[in-house]
Amino acid sequence: MSADQDLDLETRVRRARNLRTGGILAGVVVGMVGMAYAAVPLYEIFCRVTGYGGTTQVATAESDRILDRTMTVRFDSNVNPELPWRFEPVQRSMSLKVGETKLAFYQATNTGTETVVGTATFNVTPDKAGLYFDKIDCFCFTEQVLRPGETVDMPVSFYLDPDLADDPKMDGVTTITLSYTFFRAQDQAKARQLAELPGAAEPAATGDLKR
Repeated sequence: MSADQDLDLETRVRRARNLRTGGILAGVVVGMVGMAYAAVPLYEIFCRVTGYGGTTQVATAESDRILDRTMTVRFDSNVNPELPWRFEPVQRSMSLKVGETKLAFYQATNTGTETVVGTATFNVTPDKAGLYFDKIDCFCFTEQVLRPGETVDMPVSFYLDPDLADDPKMDGVTTITLSYTFFRAQDQAKARQLAELPGAAEPAATGDLKR
């Protein structure tokens, strides 16, 4: 084999190796992107199952047990600066027995000049209480749409799981704080649709926004 043929063979081999390496790297990148997208729902599932970070639980029915142990739930509210809303709890705190279902309300007012979609994040403190804070119904489960000047009362129905009495980490815990933070939703399509409806210039009547 001539020197030119040897050089041509080495070039083909080198190109083949480069293509193979490039393919492997591309596969790694695609895999990492896929894992990043999958990590979000997996993380949310993990938080809901474990109560990690004060993530509350979702219940489909009321508790079948009510204990004599009484606790206090405090209510906290926050609004991201990009959302022109006033948002606050109607009640600052309430006492309840463990396992007893309670209904609390928050109130939101759109103080801006346009219809806006808001979405709420939530958690409880201390974090370890998240595993035992069960929501039956909550405004945080859906996006909320408010016209300019509109005020709504938003309910949250909840109870404290009686299993908390069997958790040594909950010994001595007498107060749990439920906190919400409202943000401007990235998708404002619902706001645009509502703004285009007849009579959209007038604020909707104050009411219960539970859906």
